Amino acid sequence: MKKYLIVFITFFIISSSYSQGLLNKSEKVFTHQDTLRGSITKERSWWDLKYYHLDVKVNPFNKTIIGSNTVRYTVLNKYDKMQIDLQEPMQIYKVIQGEKELKFKRDGNAFFIQLTEDQRVGDTKEIIISFGGKPKEAVNPPWDGGITWKKDKNGKDFIASSCQGLGASVWWPCKDHMYDEVENMLISVNVPGDLTDVSNGRLQSVKKQKDGTKTFNWYVSNPINNYGVNINIGDYVNFSEKYEGEKGNLDCDYYVLRDNLALAKEQFKDAPKMLKAFESCFGPYPFYEDSYKLVEAPYLGMEHQSSVTYGNQYKKGYLGRDLSGTGWGLKFDFIIIHESGHEWFANNITYKDIADMWIHESFTNYSESLFVEYYYGKEAGAEYVIGCRKNIKNDIPIIGHYDVNNEGSGDMYPKGANMLHMIREVINDDAKWKSILRGLNTTFYHQTVTSKQIEDYINSQSGINFNRVFAQYLTTTKIPVLEYIFKDGSFGYHWSNCVAKFDMPIKVKLNGVETWLKPTTEWKSEKIIGDNKTIEVSKDFYVTSSNITE
Repeated sequence: MKKYLIVFITFFIISSSYSQGLLNKSEKVFTHQDTLRGSITKERSWWDLKYYHLDVKVNPFNKTIIGSNTVRYTVLNKYDKMQIDLQEPMQIYKVIQGEKELKFKRDGNAFFIQLTEDQRVGDTKEIIISFGGKPKEAVNPPWDGGITWKKDKNGKDFIASSCQGLGASVWWPCKDHMYDEVENMLISVNVPGDLTDVSNGRLQSVKKQKDGTKTFNWYVSNPINNYGVNINIGDYVNFSEKYEGEKGNLDCDYYVLRDNLALAKEQFKDAPKMLKAFESCFGPYPFYEDSYKLVEAPYLGMEHQSSVTYGNQYKKGYLGRDLSGTGWGLKFDFIIIHESGHEWFANNITYKDIADMWIHESFTNYSESLFVEYYYGKEAGAEYVIGCRKNIKNDIPIIGHYDVNNEGSGDMYPKGANMLHMIREVINDDAKWKSILRGLNTTFYHQTVTSKQIEDYINSQSGINFNRVFAQYLTTTKIPVLEYIFKDGSFGYHWSNCVAKFDMPIKVKLNGVETWLKPTTEWKSEKIIGDNKTIEVSKDFYVTSSNITE
């Protein structure tokens, strides 16, 4: 769920020299560390990630994490230096390949490991990384993430990770770039004996150790992005059910603090409702093999794959509030619906570069309105997404800067959702729109993608070129204006305050008669009958209008 990182607010205020469209690269200063974190470096590109065994001991007493990560990879191109990321103040103690300890150098949050074995193309190799330390403590999770160390009301430790944007390397060493997802992994978490760890995938075993601790082993059989890997540690109790879905029975497990069991059994009824709606809209839940879990966390919540975290205080809406202001937002638990929606858009279809974070957030914000539509009708869904426009700031473009781990505006939520709503209106064929949403999840199943891939797919499947619509709403802060004039029995109109050759069709009522206009940036004119001179733009379009007759 990683919503608009607070650190970036300051970052963008500092650099306010933009007018319209994306800032030029030269107008912002990014650091060497930004490039190491956000680009596909030479030390990353030559090897393909296959498997992790993340094996950690979490010590609440001194807030430390120590352990190892086994990294299995395939050699794509012959090279002898590997980049592994781990952020300060965490440390890598030792790296081994075969029987040999390897040398490495640290450059900020990146470690460059000198390999000595021959790295032949096609070979599958492993390294074992030993690491530890006190990871960054989350300040305001999930926006400013890290590890959250809290106590429940009974004094039991309540611990969780959250690290989108910040990066999984805040607490464990990994190839911390979104383009290369690990294909499967084993997560072993050792915790005090009176606590339970819930991570991603399926629980394989729980082993009691001689020191009284327990190690929970979770296996993830599907590709997973780094920030989706999580630990959730607490005095959990579990209940479960099976959802009869499109691919058969889906195991649904719910882990909540002991005192919240009764609350959860009522509130989590939204989970199967979510699955029913979203399987209809997007296709089968993408991780049947790994199950669906909803896990109580000591912060608001996030979309960790097959281990969705929940902290909405067992309230409807967003902590009891309706973000749309329409009333529809209080019909469901926002965190259950939104964060679970990310299983399709974020975890199934994942951005290669965080600059394209709209792929996660715009579709998932839009999924909230589809949930409303599924249960309360199309008009209700439209009212919800339109109501969320009041949260649009138009501060900076939605698409950020590439190759420097830079996300764009938080408008990727309400503005991006409204862009998708408009595209649906222009297509004007709900069956086709549904096939596009489901087709996205089939075509890009378990893949990392670029904005261009998503845009091109929608264009090709709809038969309509939306390139200028995407450019308008994703790369500028301008709201298009439909300028019009009534004069001498004619009606003239065109788009202004927009990208070059903007050409989005729009539904209006002209003199009370519903019709479609096809404005461009050039003036068009048509005859009108009668003395009436009125135009009403459909509320489904996030635009403004201006009568220049007056």
